[in-house]
Amino acid sequence: MTGRTRWRRFAALMAPATLAAGALIAFTAEGVLAASFAVSGQNFKVSAETLEADGFAQFGAVDAGAGGEHHPVAPAGIRSATLTKLCQSVLVPTPFGDMTLRITAGSSKPVTATNLVLDADQLGGDATFTDIELGRDASTLDQVPGHTGPRGRFGQQAAKVSLTNLEVRAWKTTAGTFNLTGMKMVAKFGRDECF
Repeated sequence: MTGRTRWRRFAALMAPATLAAGALIAFTAEGVLAASFAVSGQNFKVSAETLEADGFAQFGAVDAGAGGEHHPVAPAGIRSATLTKLCQSVLVPTPFGDMTLRITAGSSKPVTATNLVLDADQLGGDATFTDIELGRDASTLDQVPGHTGPRGRFGQQAAKVSLTNLEVRAWKTTAGTFNLTGMKMVAKFGRDECF
């Protein structure tokens, strides 16, 4: 008979898809998987006096913008991080001249984050890696849950990372949790970037 829905068959087919979609939503909400989204046409800068990380993994990738542009990046995943004197800034062009949006935190008490991913195209500072692995297949990285790359692509990871005078230029940041202690946000005309 045409035009009738076989509800048992429909439910049997939909159950796996519904469970998979629910799992992806739950993992993204808990920060196990990084959320995927089109990046804006502007990068931003992040600096910190110190960053102490447990679990670090990185590989090469490309971020896509809403306008179809592509940005080469090296997503740096960190399982858990503690940062001091954090600064994030973005330079915004306006009809009245450049404007800087700047956020600072962690001056008196450190900032903490879990499942932090910075899609960076520049990263600098003084770094100490513990139990580092260079050249590992990106699909087998296991230091940061859910942070792996395509099979056959270059990857690197470490059990611990200690960074001082961190300077990052990034296109995207995601985190499971991001606790910004003593946060201050300022918007003003002119250039007042973190570095």
